Amino acid sequence: MRQLVLLRHAKATPGSNTGEDFDRPLAQRGRDDAPVVGRALAEAGAAPQVVLVSAARRTRETWELVAASFQMATVRFVDKLYLAPGDLIMREAEESGVANVMVIAHNPGLHELASRLAHRLNAMESRVRAKFPTAAAAFFTRKDDHSSWKLQDYITPKDATD
Repeated sequence: MRQLVLLRHAKATPGSNTGEDFDRPLAQRGRDDAPVVGRALAEAGAAPQVVLVSAARRTRETWELVAASFQMATVRFVDKLYLAPGDLIMREAEESGVANVMVIAHNPGLHELASRLAHRLNAMESRVRAKFPTAAAAFFTRKDDHSSWKLQDYITPKDATD
């Protein structure tokens, strides 16, 4: 079984007009939400071998807060994942060299990729296609390289605290 976890960074502070988007830190809500979602992912069976993290501050801080739930994972900070489109995110995951990958990155690329992989007509996959808020995670599995991805779980901070 192979796994792909797409985790959007947690809630960050608002951007400024100075163009410092890359260096925005997490807001308090993001610091509260990230570990809760990390635990919920681990409880759902997510077990990444490698975590690919955008080099932006908010994604690195998100990783720091979920890392306790994935202590066996190796982390790689990837500059190309900053505001990357879905195709690039998938390519980086496929080229990671392992079966179980988590990607912590940004919208719209994560939402685009999650929506494309969540192509079945069921309630959970419809939720993924409708909205991918901060700290949301889409957890996909597949049998092998030749089968399609199947959405195992979709977790938002609200889901994890209800």
